[in-house]
Amino acid sequence: MPRTSSSIDMTPMVDMAFLLVTFFILTTKFRPDEPVKVSTPSSTSVSTIKERGVITISVSPESHIFFDIDNQNVRKNLLQKMGEAYQIQFTEDQLNAFATGSSIGLPMSQIQGFLDLTPEDRKKYPQPGIPVDSTINLSNELSVWLQNAREAAASLGINPQILVKGDKDSNYPAIKDVLGTLQKEKVLSFGLITSDEAAPAEIKK
Repeated sequence: MPRTSSSIDMTPMVDMAFLLVTFFILTTKFRPDEPVKVSTPSSTSVSTIKERGVITISVSPESHIFFDIDNQNVRKNLLQKMGEAYQIQFTEDQLNAFATGSSIGLPMSQIQGFLDLTPEDRKKYPQPGIPVDSTINLSNELSVWLQNAREAAASLGINPQILVKGDKDSNYPAIKDVLGTLQKEKVLSFGLITSDEAAPAEIKK
């Protein structure tokens, strides 16, 4: 019988490839650059982190404290609640800038000026950290952030997971202040973010 070369129609495969590329482009969410880089200590323990509704408290190498929550709707609601607590009226542009931003490490007195900056200027802005002082009312701003974040998340039906991310070179008193704030807010279950470390090999007898 005469031999004929087979031909394959690649059109459906090309269409499928473009559909997949379009899907990934439309569904991918890019997080802004974090204002602080934290080098976490290593650990062999592994647990699952939620995909949404995560509160992260970071401690920089300079022992500056930063606060973050990953849901934009919760972030917007959170800033409104913080404004009510400190009698600050935020504009819609400021609320949107905070909702799409990254972790914050500023006293409340500097928040408005920070949000009025351009995204590029916000990246260069030196953030001194959130004040943690329990001796004066509302001076422990981390406690107020945490309390309002939990309320803002609960209003949207989200039970947030709280994580602490401390740099291995940060001072112990800063970590102690964070843990003391969590205890004050009756947060008895939280996670510690660490880098992966290989489990020790078993010694054969």
